[in-house]
Amino acid sequence: MSKEYVKGDQQQARSYSKIVKTQGGTTLYLAGVGGSHDDDGNLLDFAGQTRRAFTRLTENLEAAGGTLADMVTMTVFVTDVRFGDQFTQIRKEFFEDNYPGSALIAVVGLARPEMLLEIQGIAVID
Repeated sequence: MSKEYVKGDQQQARSYSKIVKTQGGTTLYLAGVGGSHDDDGNLLDFAGQTRRAFTRLTENLEAAGGTLADMVTMTVFVTDVRFGDQFTQIRKEFFEDNYPGSALIAVVGLARPEMLLEIQGIAVID
């Protein structure tokens, strides 16, 4: 399985690729995940929820034999568009260089009132 990432300076700065081309592999369709609370039940702020969501994505991918590096696209839903810049900076903590394609969409609400974001995606694994 191979992947080709197409991006320019703007995409690199915002931690996403314009196009991710894959050949071969198995496609995984990832349900949306959030992460509003820590393991002790404490409500997390936006940064904490984002990191928790990426941790949950990582766990889900590992259960299917993949990693975050296998994600080719993600859709990110946020309850406040002003979270966008913070999200892209945190995403850089989880992806080294080859970022998935991405859309960031502001919504009125998510499945639970305390959720500030939800991430769903598609991954391709060997």
